[in-house]
Amino acid sequence: MIATRPAPGPVEEPSARTGDRQFRVLLATMAAAVPVVIGAILVALISAAWPAIHRFGAHFFVTSTWDPVAGTFGVLPFIYGTLVSSALALLLAIPLGLGVAIFLSELTPGWLRTPVGFFVELLAAIPSVVIGLWGIFVLVPWVRTTLEPVLKSALGFLPLFSGPPLGIGMLAAGLILSVMVVPFIVAVSTEVMRAVPSGQREAARALGATGWETTRTAVLPYARSGIIGAIFLALARALGETMAVTMVIGNVPQIKASLFAPAYTIPAVIANEFTEATDDLYVAALIYAGLVLFIVTVAVNALARLLVNRAARGPSVIRE
Repeated sequence: MIATRPAPGPVEEPSARTGDRQFRVLLATMAAAVPVVIGAILVALISAAWPAIHRFGAHFFVTSTWDPVAGTFGVLPFIYGTLVSSALALLLAIPLGLGVAIFLSELTPGWLRTPVGFFVELLAAIPSVVIGLWGIFVLVPWVRTTLEPVLKSALGFLPLFSGPPLGIGMLAAGLILSVMVVPFIVAVSTEVMRAVPSGQREAARALGATGWETTRTAVLPYARSGIIGAIFLALARALGETMAVTMVIGNVPQIKASLFAPAYTIPAVIANEFTEATDDLYVAALIYAGLVLFIVTVAVNALARLLVNRAARGPSVIRE
C-alpha cells in the first residue's frame, strides 16, 4: 500500500512577508510619533518659558498683577477666567447634552435619529470665529437687554448676579462655550448609550420598569464612565477655546465674583498679546501660561480617554 503525502499548504511569498514587516514597522513608527511630538512640544514650551519659570516660579500662579511695562506677571486672573467660564459652560451644557443624547439613543425613531445627529455634528463643525461673530451680534445684545436684567431683578442679592448688565463678560463667555461643547457631550454619550446591551433594557422592562425607569436604572449606570469621559472631553475643549471666548468675555485681567463682569482667559491673553510682546520676559510669561494650559488639557484628555475605554468594556451585570 502506497502512503499518500498531505497536499502542501500555500507557500507565503518572501515579498509578501517583507511587505507585511514593512507595514508593521510603518504603523509602529506612526504610533510612536504621537508621544514623541507631544514630548517635543512640552520640551519646547519649557525651554521658551524658562526665563519666566526661573524668575517667577510658583509665584506666577498666585499673582494677580499683569504689567508688561514693570515686568511683573501673574496668571491668576487668567486661570480664574479659564476655570470659571469652563465650569459655567459645563453647568449649562451637561443637562442639555445628556437630554439630547438620551433622546437620540432611547426615544427617537430611526428616521429622525440621522437628521438630528447630523445637525448636532454640524454645530461642532462651525468655526469658532463664526460662533464668536454670532455671539457679538446676537448673544451679547440678548444677554445685556434680557437675560442679565432678569437675573439681576430675581437674584441680584447674590454676588454672582450683581453689577451693571454689560452683556460682555463671564456669563456671555460661559453661554457661548456651552454651545460649542454640547456636540462633544451628545456625540460620545449617544454612542456609549447605544453600546449598552439590549439585555440590560429587556431585563429592566421585564421587571415592570417604565421607559424612563429603564433609562435611569439600566442604561445610565452602565454608561456612567463613558458619560463622564464625554464631560471631560467637553471640559478640555472649553479650556482651550480661544477665538469665540476672546470676542465676548471682555478681556479684563480681574477677579470678580459677578458673572456680569468682564474677565480674561489664558488662551485669550496669548492670542491678544503675543504679537505685541517685544520683551523676552514678556514672551516667556505668555509661553509659561501656555505651558500651564497645555499640561492641564493633556491631563484632562488622558483622563477622559481612560474613562471612555473603561465604559467600552462595561459591567457584565446590572448593579443593584
